[in-house]
Amino acid sequence: MRPIYCLLLLLIVLPSCHRKLHRERKAAAREAKNHSKYSTEDYIAIYKNTAIHLMKKNGIPASIILAQGILESSNGNSELARNANNHFGIKCTSDWNGKTYTMDDDKRNECFRRYPNADASFKDHSEFLKRSRYAHLFDLGTEDYKGWARGLKKAGYATNPKYPQLLITIIEKYRLYKLDG
Repeated sequence: MRPIYCLLLLLIVLPSCHRKLHRERKAAAREAKNHSKYSTEDYIAIYKNTAIHLMKKNGIPASIILAQGILESSNGNSELARNANNHFGIKCTSDWNGKTYTMDDDKRNECFRRYPNADASFKDHSEFLKRSRYAHLFDLGTEDYKGWARGLKKAGYATNPKYPQLLITIIEKYRLYKLDG
């Protein structure tokens, strides 16, 4: 009788231990993935189709979408991209009802938008640029990435005075303009 109890106990305990080990391995794999660094080429490969889709849907050059994502998120490696899936540095606004993430930026403890995934960040970025302060940019068309870069700075998207040139340099170095039009 005793061997049967031992066998039953093993049949109950072993699968439970196996499931726990499997969960721990999956968590470790996710953690390792989350700590790997993306190169600019990786970032472009991962998000170029999203940028092209959003360009066709909303009229924002794919090159601008990608260059802003690359610059603002350090190729998806920034604290904000990793912890809040925010690839564009978009801060909370009075009409934001979603989750938030607090970190220091231009000021201490600034509120940033938090997204469930990177795609949501890309979509919200396109919606964000539909605000009236950016409306003039849509007159430029999708092939005028230089005009878009200068216009984003002029409309107040970024505080860095070199922002337009930083975007243009990324676009030209990685030939992102080929995605536009």
